[in-house]
Amino acid sequence: MNAQPPTPIAPQVPTQVAFHRTELNVILSLYGRMVAAGEWRDYGISNLRDMAVFSVFRRTAEHPLYRIEKRPKLRAKQGMYAVVGMDGQILKRGHDLKNVLRVLERKLIRAVE
Repeated sequence: MNAQPPTPIAPQVPTQVAFHRTELNVILSLYGRMVAAGEWRDYGISNLRDMAVFSVFRRTAEHPLYRIEKRPKLRAKQGMYAVVGMDGQILKRGHDLKNVLRVLERKLIRAVE
């Protein structure tokens, strides 16, 4: 009998990208403060093949005000987190989620004043 070496097992690539629990805690903390200020009312989460998106709405039937995106492929380049405005313009991009979300916290300070 011929002894064959074991076939190497390819690493499993996740079929979709999702936010981790610690990332969701940071996002939902900001979301709760904005809801309390009366700025945001609804959200949606999409787990796609190449990115995860947390969309924020003023009303349910509208287009999202902001999208918080996680794109792991951009981790080594521009940073995997981004905040995208309603018109598709990238407001902030980076490697640290808390720093990226600061662009939205500034809007909270203006809303309360």
